[in-house]
Amino acid sequence: MVDKPIEKSLNQLFKHSKQITVLTGAGVSAESGIPTFRGAEGYWKVGSRNYQPQEIATFSAFQQMPDEVWKWYIFRLGVCRTAKPNPGHQALVEMEQILGDKFTLITQNVDGLHIRAGNSIERTYQIHGNIEYMRCMTPCSDEIIPISQRMPAISREEALPEKYWELLRCPDCGGQTRPHVLLWDETYNERHYRFHSSLDVALKTDLLIIAGTTGATNLPNQIVSQVMATGGTVVDINIERNVFSNMAQASRNGFFWKSTSGSAFPKIVKLLNSTLLAPSASRMEKTRQVASPHSLKIGLKPED
Repeated sequence: MVDKPIEKSLNQLFKHSKQITVLTGAGVSAESGIPTFRGAEGYWKVGSRNYQPQEIATFSAFQQMPDEVWKWYIFRLGVCRTAKPNPGHQALVEMEQILGDKFTLITQNVDGLHIRAGNSIERTYQIHGNIEYMRCMTPCSDEIIPISQRMPAISREEALPEKYWELLRCPDCGGQTRPHVLLWDETYNERHYRFHSSLDVALKTDLLIIAGTTGATNLPNQIVSQVMATGGTVVDINIERNVFSNMAQASRNGFFWKSTSGSAFPKIVKLLNSTLLAPSASRMEKTRQVASPHSLKIGLKPED
């Protein structure tokens, strides 16, 4: 069940929102068993040294030790491929089906679970890339290349067998590739990370629902600030308060909802359905009343 104040607020927001955008982060994927790869579980050992993601997931590190960076991403790829979309992912697919072009999903997650669940590529902006893909380093082209399904899962301690390194060569020129993810020392762009598209959508957004992210990266912060600057409403769904919770409460009619995304989004879909179907049901009842013999006796005429 949804708390009555939240239900009432969401019903009103759904009725008056022409554009609804959802912004998701690592907390959504964590409910599918994918670690955040930050903190204690995020390290990667090279020799005797432990590297944190901010150190190894950089273009600088890739230039110095490309094989080690690739091994870390292949390890992560294996984790992501064994994960399955959770109820939060499935509910977002339903949201897109209900809202159509009034819906945009912006995700920081690189695991591709939103796409696997069924959200469309056209309305899903993967602003940090997708770990299932790679790009040529030359580059001989600007194309995004799928990583072969033959790529095995490896553990932290396991070496990638030599024959599989060939799967990481550019299929066009045979050159070196890189993961199709935004590295920590890189900047956003439109071609690969939908930078301008995300900000354009933010300008049009009446209701922004944030889930499972704490505002640690640049573009999500810009998106939230843009929505607030144009008078939009922000709702933050998270298991703990964060910078976005405060921004949500500072926005017009916005609020913080303490919940997991897997619990909240199915409830949102149910409310969305009831809100959108209610007017139609009301009109049908009105038509039945107007067209009834009793209505006609007292001089009422069906509306044109």
